[in-house]
Amino acid sequence: MTPVLSLIEVSKHFGKTTAVDRAGFEVPKGHIYGILGPNGAGKTTTLRMVNNIMIPDEGTILIRGEPVSRSTQDLVGYLPEERGLYKKMKVFEQLFYLTRLKGLTAGQARRTLDYWLGRFEAQTWAKKEIGELSKGMQQKIQFIATIAHDPEICIFDEPFSGLDPINSELLKKIILELRDRGKSIIFATHRMEQVEQMCDYICLFNKGKVILEGKLDEIRRSYGSNTVQLSFSGDGSFIDRFDDVRVNNRSANFAEIRLLNGKSEQELLHEAIRHVDIQKFEFLQPSLNEIFISAVGKNNGSQEQTRVQTP
Repeated sequence: MTPVLSLIEVSKHFGKTTAVDRAGFEVPKGHIYGILGPNGAGKTTTLRMVNNIMIPDEGTILIRGEPVSRSTQDLVGYLPEERGLYKKMKVFEQLFYLTRLKGLTAGQARRTLDYWLGRFEAQTWAKKEIGELSKGMQQKIQFIATIAHDPEICIFDEPFSGLDPINSELLKKIILELRDRGKSIIFATHRMEQVEQMCDYICLFNKGKVILEGKLDEIRRSYGSNTVQLSFSGDGSFIDRFDDVRVNNRSANFAEIRLLNGKSEQELLHEAIRHVDIQKFEFLQPSLNEIFISAVGKNNGSQEQTRVQTP
């Protein structure tokens, strides 16, 4: 099956700075694909090139097997990290204008906007100016503008920014519904819990390069099960004196501990038994946050940046 989106050895330079360095990945149709990376890693520049806002200096970007161009833009809905609504325009007027630009008839635009405004409980905002709305409300309006023309590919750059937990859950539900309808979802985010809950595939950028890419479950398996979840009662200060571990999460009676440099779980268990009453000692697959820290740290420590891919 032809991927809905392919990047092949794509690079983008700004003067002497290389923002994206020979990046390549493929997005399968009908899946959610998460793009991760530290600030300045190249995520937003990559998404702008996919949307034909920027042109790659080298490499090829294909949508449904065709080179990205103005003709492919109607297949894409793009929610940028920097929001672009007109502050003085009324909500419905702006949405109607943007939806008509994407080729919908006046009747189609009114019907789809009525549906989405209702879905977000935003009908009463229709005659308000964008500038009157809160940041979260503006985010929901921008999201509607992104998906109202029913694009095949939905690209969201930090889609949960400015949303409270209730509206984040609503947005998550709608994104999953879009995937279930066969849409291909690509989003860049720093919120690892959302990626773990939603994404089928991930792509990790660092310093402009793709350093980790593939199915999320395969990536987690490839990192092994050297993370221990320890629940206990007693004085947990012994953990601070234990070498060759990294503590990911910790509270008074709980710790999630990554074993490093071949450290044995038996050593950790023996030390814990000496100091505390153990209630739970369980191996886990590493969290995505742990994988992120490990992959970026390893990549930053190497002179030659290499792409790591699951089998």
